[in-house]
Amino acid sequence: MNSSLTLKPYLELIRFDRPIGTLLLLWPTYWALWLAGNGNPDPGMVLIFGLGAFLTRSAGCVINDYADRHLDGSVARTQQRPLVSGLVSEKQALLFALTLAALAFILVLLTNLTTILLSFGALALAVIYPFCKRVTHLPQVVLGMAFSWGIPMAFTAQTGKLPPEAWLIFVINLLWTIMYDTIYAMVDRDDDIKVGIKSTAILLGRWDRTVIALLQISVLAGLLAMGSVFGLGIWYTATVVIGAGLFSYQQWLIRKRERASCFAAFLNNNWVGAAVFIGIILHYVLIE
Repeated sequence: MNSSLTLKPYLELIRFDRPIGTLLLLWPTYWALWLAGNGNPDPGMVLIFGLGAFLTRSAGCVINDYADRHLDGSVARTQQRPLVSGLVSEKQALLFALTLAALAFILVLLTNLTTILLSFGALALAVIYPFCKRVTHLPQVVLGMAFSWGIPMAFTAQTGKLPPEAWLIFVINLLWTIMYDTIYAMVDRDDDIKVGIKSTAILLGRWDRTVIALLQISVLAGLLAMGSVFGLGIWYTATVVIGAGLFSYQQWLIRKRERASCFAAFLNNNWVGAAVFIGIILHYVLIE
């Protein structure tokens, strides 16, 4: 049997060709790691959290597809997923998810006890999230917590401590994740209503763009507050302004609530995360 054919459905399960989820998980974690390390994080921690973001996101994708295996066939965007098409069995998917989670945990074991204990919260959120879509219109809040959990872990791994300012970054990223995942949910809104999946996009209805704008403003205010707390200078502030421009562009993209444009707006958030990270790097490199 051709090994590439055997491997392909597993790569599809973890969205290997669509790294946006890994990047959106990685950027805020790296914000935290660089700030915790005062611009000079431990190279080992940089590698651990980089690989950890990939493995955690991959495991989350597999768990999500397993949870949605009986629903994805009714949604246009997910009809060809490996669990729906039968290319991967339910047992194989579960074993794959466990393997990915185990590899991520091995990486965490290379940090310290506090970080190890925090990692169980990350695992719980990753498992809970896919099932929240059946019971609440706020699964994006749970996803936001899951995507923010690497922030306190980065602080404890780098410094052994968990200062209050780490939770400021946590809240900023929580709001940002709710915002961009609401845009993402707008892509599937019609299909989700048919199959009974809940989301903030469905809950908000015609108020979706307004609430997204309020979240964007809150994120920008939080980023400026983060800059003040950590003493970040003009170069960082400039990249927050770039982020504001990107948020404005996203509002323009979603103005007609078309699927393709909403998906493009969701993807655009990668550049927001990258811009903020570059701003943090520039501050420490140029040492204002």
